[in-house]
Amino acid sequence: MAVSARDLRYRGGSAVDGSLARDLDWAVRERELRHAGEAPRPREAAEAPKVRAIPKVQLRQAEKVSLLAVAGFAVVAVLALVVLAHYIQLTQLSSEAVELKEELASLQTENAVLTAQYEQMFDLASVREAAEAMGMTKPSSSQIYYIDLTEGDSAVVYQEANPGPWDKIRSSLRRGMYAAMEYFD
Repeated sequence: MAVSARDLRYRGGSAVDGSLARDLDWAVRERELRHAGEAPRPREAAEAPKVRAIPKVQLRQAEKVSLLAVAGFAVVAVLALVVLAHYIQLTQLSSEAVELKEELASLQTENAVLTAQYEQMFDLASVREAAEAMGMTKPSSSQIYYIDLTEGDSAVVYQEANPGPWDKIRSSLRRGMYAAMEYFD
């Protein structure tokens, strides 16, 4: 049964018979069809496969990891984390600075408005009118008193001639207490 070469090839026509996917096993099927009905051929004694000798390779011993290298990688990792933390902090501070600048601008605008209102309210004519409406008048010459400060100021401080140790402690505590009171006032 000979199959013509024309039948072995795919037909180049426009009609599609089945799938357009390539049939990779067509050559094997065609060979089986050509040799169908023939007695199997005795196989020639196959040559024994040649075995190649693999040359011995000397293997390196596994190297130990240096403690210094591990410490170096750890330091680099820590420094990378520190840099990352500082970048985060810088970003936060930048956003806070922007918010504060916006708040400053709004406060300056509010200050300008309040200053204008204050100046309108502090008009001397309106103050005079408001004072007269409340019944206030200018003082008469009999209500004015003058203080003469031509003499110098003087003060007399009395202390014990020779204070004892308890008196020194008490006076230093008293001075400390007065200093604290002045500080918080």
